[in-house]
Amino acid sequence: MPGTKEVSSTGDHLEIKDSRTGKSYTVQITDDTIRTADLKQIKVNADDFGIMGYDPAFMNTASCRSAITFIDGDKGILRYRGYPIDQLAGKADFLEVAWLLRHGELPTQAEYDQWVQDVTYHTYVHENIKHFMEGFRYDAHPMSMLCASVAALSSFYPTSKDIFDEHERDIAFVRLIAKLPTLAAFAYRHVKGMPYVYPDNSLPYAENFLSMIARMSEPKYEAHPVYARAIDILFILHADHEQNCSTNAVRAVGSSHVDPYSAVAAGIAALYGPLHGGANEAVLRMLQEIGHVKNIPAFIADVKSGKGEKRLMGFGHRVYKSYDPRAKIVKALCDDVLKVAGMSHDMEIALELERIALSDEYFISRKLYPNVDFYTGLIYRAMHFPTDYFTVLFAIARTAGWLSQWEEMLLDKEQKIARPRQIYTGHAERPYKPTLDYKHKITK
Repeated sequence: MPGTKEVSSTGDHLEIKDSRTGKSYTVQITDDTIRTADLKQIKVNADDFGIMGYDPAFMNTASCRSAITFIDGDKGILRYRGYPIDQLAGKADFLEVAWLLRHGELPTQAEYDQWVQDVTYHTYVHENIKHFMEGFRYDAHPMSMLCASVAALSSFYPTSKDIFDEHERDIAFVRLIAKLPTLAAFAYRHVKGMPYVYPDNSLPYAENFLSMIARMSEPKYEAHPVYARAIDILFILHADHEQNCSTNAVRAVGSSHVDPYSAVAAGIAALYGPLHGGANEAVLRMLQEIGHVKNIPAFIADVKSGKGEKRLMGFGHRVYKSYDPRAKIVKALCDDVLKVAGMSHDMEIALELERIALSDEYFISRKLYPNVDFYTGLIYRAMHFPTDYFTVLFAIARTAGWLSQWEEMLLDKEQKIARPRQIYTGHAERPYKPTLDYKHKITK
């Protein structure tokens, strides 16, 4: 058939007929996907570029092949390297999961012990980094401080630019996993006007982080085991989540072959946005806006009317069209934390809001179930973290996923520097006609 690209008669394919020319084309289907580059063959004449796909926000475009995280939003499934998230959160620790994300398999005992030792050894940061952070204003946002300090690490490790050296990637992975909690804790203490606390490498990962956050004059800080386990589980739940905004940013920036510190800093910048990492902050602001359990029915009515600016934050998800599998885990974790911290005013409102929304046909029909952000903010608040610090906690965890995704992109021979196409909507060529009077300019 004229204009047809030959494909195997046994392979899955898509038949396309161009109504402009009457020509037909065949496009191969692999993994329920077509390559949009195959559409370039569809032209009106030889001078055409060919058909492009237009997909704002990548709603239906796969930018890569990845073996790291699997999500089935309709069924509420989340797996890291094939392992269900509930099993990892219930049985593993964060460093084991971080290893899994990068290497694809769970570590042996020897591998795990060496990995923990390496991370522990690299928790300290250069003193100049501490002085760098001291230069921020007292009221600097902790995410701004974290983003800048992670980017600054690239200047301390210039050999990290050799990204195709496996040893350099290994040590960068270790350094970032090890130093993110330290930088995050320094940012916390800076805003509080408190002296920085150095890592205590006799402590496990989560306990060490909490020590750097909360230690005062005591010679050794002992975190409450419920809080330490809560941090570890939340880090596991946030470690990766497929091709979200910040992961896409890390991959896109990393595709220029920049060093991993700069690529991760790009991920932190993307995560800073209120539509991404700031979602759990928005939940708490909503609860504060509601103010009291008695005000919930009126708030729900405003949300359903769609006439005002009221939004039900922490419900629904771009990917999950059923219950967020992470939310089930975090809800149980929230109960454990509140047994230690006590029931808060916000939690009373949240539980009643959850009860009403889950029994309301309006929300049920729209599959607006509580997501992970609905509960994480409540846990962090119960543990006395400031609201603007929540996203920093998210970033510590997501660094494991960012680095794994970055390396996968780097070693994928199909990947090139990210450079999306556009549909130009501006003026056609037009002549320049001077409209300014330059006579007033002073000349020598």
